[in-house]
Amino acid sequence: MARIGYARVSSIGQSLEIQLDKLTAAGCERVYREKLSGTKKARPEYKACMSFLREGDTLVITRLDRLARSVHELVNISQRFEDEGIHLHVLDQHIDTSTPTGKLTFTLLAAIAEFETQLRAERQREGIEKAKCNKVKFGRPKLSDYAKEELIRQERAQGKPISELMKTHKLGRTTIYRILNATQDSTPTE
Repeated sequence: MARIGYARVSSIGQSLEIQLDKLTAAGCERVYREKLSGTKKARPEYKACMSFLREGDTLVITRLDRLARSVHELVNISQRFEDEGIHLHVLDQHIDTSTPTGKLTFTLLAAIAEFETQLRAERQREGIEKAKCNKVKFGRPKLSDYAKEELIRQERAQGKPISELMKTHKLGRTTIYRILNATQDSTPTE
């Protein structure tokens, strides 16, 4: 039944002091500290903290965004904590999942965040569809045949192997050789 703290700032220049003071005041017996962006995959202190937690323990953080990088990750953490009997206490947002009200608040926040993510994705899809109807092109502009042939010649002149040219440009060996053997002063074919 330990109270374990986790503090994280996004860069080396930021200070953990405010979070550490709050976690200490909240009675944390142990605090894991991280000075890394939440978007980084490798968060060693986070992993150590998650491994340390046991049934009946409470993880104490100052804000939800200190814990998870995405709503999906937050929902997964919540499910894991529920399954393993671990509680979450978010100080600044007054959420304590050891109470029925705290569980409800946390579940609602996660659901709202998930809903917002889905709405954003839906609006993005609609925008893309509308743009496609208006003949907006996506992705890199296609090279003209002449520009592509010139690029292949340059890459080969720099020593790139034929097999690599084939993979890069998604062309057959015969086509690559045809381009390389064509006279370079021929008229561009666009």
